[in-house]
Amino acid sequence: MVVHAEMNAAAGPVVVPYPPTPQNSLFFYINDRIKVQVRGEEGFLLQPRSVLVGPQLTRVLLNINQNHKAVRVGFHPGGLHRLLGISLREMIDDNYDAADVFGHEMEEVNEQLQEAESFDGIKEVVEQFLLQRSKILKPSLPFDKAMLELMRLNGNVPIEKIASLSCLSLRQFERVCKTRIGIPAKSFARLVRFSRAYRLHESSPQMAWTAIAYECGYFDQMHLIRDFREFAAATPGEIEKELQHIPVRMQATMRL
Repeated sequence: MVVHAEMNAAAGPVVVPYPPTPQNSLFFYINDRIKVQVRGEEGFLLQPRSVLVGPQLTRVLLNINQNHKAVRVGFHPGGLHRLLGISLREMIDDNYDAADVFGHEMEEVNEQLQEAESFDGIKEVVEQFLLQRSKILKPSLPFDKAMLELMRLNGNVPIEKIASLSCLSLRQFERVCKTRIGIPAKSFARLVRFSRAYRLHESSPQMAWTAIAYECGYFDQMHLIRDFREFAAATPGEIEKELQHIPVRMQATMRL
């Protein structure tokens, strides 16, 4: 996903909420580098040109400045583990400078993105990097496809069925989940459902919350409120008021 938003410089920096999503990500910041504030911490931290983000359970605030041009690579379940070869439990609510992970190769990618003259050019640079890295990925497992099915169904499927699709016992499935996803399967399913509801509101703000709860498979609106309080640190009503004053929707067009 490529995002380009130019702000009114006279209005000052734009701060937008960014709640957790079920996808792990690789971000490239081509123009202004963003600053991030984690919930419960003071101050904003300037981010590197390229950032690997692991499993996120905590909402952050993004200061995106005046000229925000960024690329977000969203990994399928298990994808970041296959790319890095480490347990994602080590990356919960954490991020890494991608140049520290991939070295000179990532520095070249960042330079090429600065020189790219179009969105197609940007896409070509990122795809070439990913194709090169795909040659040394850890192998895919039935688990990865099963978790992708869980995402396709917005988390509304029994975990026992996903374990069966993974060709694993429930105990084996939970152990593999913590390594390849970073968090327990039930928590991941809740995060998938919440993310769908949040993105649906961003893309269709006129849609009633009761309709969103039904569309996303919540048992009732109280269950939706509970997840919003946990993952977004706010009620749906508070999120609605917050987004009314923000010119950029960071997750509305996100594809999972």
